Amino acid sequence: MNASPMNGLSHQADPAMPGSSDAACYSKSRLNFVEGSGEMKQFDLFRLDLSNECLWREGAQIALPPKQFAILRYLVENPGRLITHDELLDALWPETYVQPQVLRTYMLELRKVLGDDAGAPRFIQTLTKRGYCFVAPVTEWAGAEPASVKVQAPTPVRGGHLIDRDQEMARLHEQAKVATGGQRQVVFITGGAGIGKTALVDEFLRQILSAEGAVLARGQCVEALGRKEDYYPVMEALSQLCTSTDGERACRVLARMAPLWLTCLGMGSEASPAAAHNAGIRLPGELCGALEELANEKSLILVFDDLHLADESTLGLISALARRRTAAKLLVVATYRPQDGSSEKTLKGLKQDLVMRRLGVEITLGPLIKTAVRAMLSKELRQDALPDGLDSFVYQHSEGIPLFVIALLEHLIAQRCLVRDHAAGQWQQRAPFPPMDAGVPEELSQMIELEVGRLNAEEQRLLEAASLMNVAFPAWAVAAALEGDVAATEEACDDLAQRLYFVRRAGEDELPDGTRSGFYVFAHGLYREVLYQRQSASRRARRHTRIARRLGELFAGREGNVAREMAMHYEAAGNWQQATDALRMGARHAQQRRAHSEAAVLLEHALRVMGNLDERDVEAALRETRAELETTREAIHPSTQA
Repeated sequence: MNASPMNGLSHQADPAMPGSSDAACYSKSRLNFVEGSGEMKQFDLFRLDLSNECLWREGAQIALPPKQFAILRYLVENPGRLITHDELLDALWPETYVQPQVLRTYMLELRKVLGDDAGAPRFIQTLTKRGYCFVAPVTEWAGAEPASVKVQAPTPVRGGHLIDRDQEMARLHEQAKVATGGQRQVVFITGGAGIGKTALVDEFLRQILSAEGAVLARGQCVEALGRKEDYYPVMEALSQLCTSTDGERACRVLARMAPLWLTCLGMGSEASPAAAHNAGIRLPGELCGALEELANEKSLILVFDDLHLADESTLGLISALARRRTAAKLLVVATYRPQDGSSEKTLKGLKQDLVMRRLGVEITLGPLIKTAVRAMLSKELRQDALPDGLDSFVYQHSEGIPLFVIALLEHLIAQRCLVRDHAAGQWQQRAPFPPMDAGVPEELSQMIELEVGRLNAEEQRLLEAASLMNVAFPAWAVAAALEGDVAATEEACDDLAQRLYFVRRAGEDELPDGTRSGFYVFAHGLYREVLYQRQSASRRARRHTRIARRLGELFAGREGNVAREMAMHYEAAGNWQQATDALRMGARHAQQRRAHSEAAVLLEHALRVMGNLDERDVEAALRETRAELETTREAIHPSTQA
């Protein structure tokens, strides 16, 4: 059960906020779906694909993150009626406390996808302080899919081929074709960690190099060298080029047109200390001319991996290559993670300027849809029939991020939840799938730890405090946990949201005293879980207690409104008596609102928490609580008089 939205707190979502996520498993059994519903629900120009867990609009597929899809499905399956905040939270986050303002963030994202206007809604109507209503007519869709659109699951493939990246691959080949015609192209491939940027580039290069015999030069941007060594990835690419099958020609062109660059590689005709010193004054214009000469006969593909870690000199060279007018069979492909790296502002400005001037294109990789995750699992396990529920479990916890899909699968095998039946030649489920709070897969934990470790100690401390909240974390709560200033904490959170791809600003709270405080979300629930677990139990307990006390101060005189959230923090801190008191206070508040079912749940929870106390010390409280529970149950189901 989830608490009602906090009275006295209003929340305004940020229009720039992308769909957030959490690690709570979505359970279809909790949703009140219409009996006998079909595979697709239609409303206006949209169709909700219940099998593939995605949305269609006029033949175009729209992938939705799992929680966004679950919310839209619940609304569509219950059209024309009020769906309260409590009902929606209870259905989608069972047994988990979630801050009610998270719903506003998801609704904002859904409205953006649907093109809906909150002021004049065609689909999702907000009923202030009560909930939402899906107002568009909904019908079962029984038509046939147009021939040009394929909705079946991708065919499982072997040998390192991609899953469900056909559109992105087609765009890459399209840009390569334009470059082959002599019109240079720059392609930025963007997406978060583990989304498959490098895998896409690797497969593209495999296809195009074998088919067209293009020349490849590839450089890797390295964080430790990005601030210290100019042109590091460029020099790596040139070194690869000069030692390739076309290396003899490349060296001749560089020696004639850009000799200092060749000297810097240790391949020039001069190797004196003076020449090495002069090589530090490399002229980008000379290199641009040499690369254009190399791209005159054969197509030249320059690839730069992790451009967010590049030095500004490398970015300047890419800018120059894109803007020069000379005809060249040149294709520049760069991968990068948005909001990551010291050169982020320069890179963002470069990308936006080139795309605006039609000198470059951006290909953004999104999460895989459920059928693609299923195909990936089939590929990895080498079997078409999967254990029941495996694809749903992995999809919900990975949220369609390919690296997370593989890591979760390996985790389930390592935990022996999946075992190989050699007689049947199939993988089968032997044990229940574990909750993610039981331990994040080692590979993902190390990856996240590596990213967090790049931050300074104060930034790590702030993110650890943020992880004490579920899904979204308000700045005031982080400040309370750290005993810091709210304004300074919010500025620090804003700074992280601007620099890190795994933290986003989601909107702001209006506190009971009229002040406003921003709130934020982690891009994926696994980040929050790693940050939570890296803290010692005693440190977490102190911070949880401070947040609970601050809630009581904010809502002095109205503590019943936030009693459940206070109890959650006290219980996490192991303060059983305070947790019990808060739960009983929340139950009394619910009874005053005649929310007897909610009161019963809170009282049952209070009795469970009391089990951690010495029964002799709380004997009277136990009797009172049991009596209150019986009275509440009687209010829910009054006995009939004979």
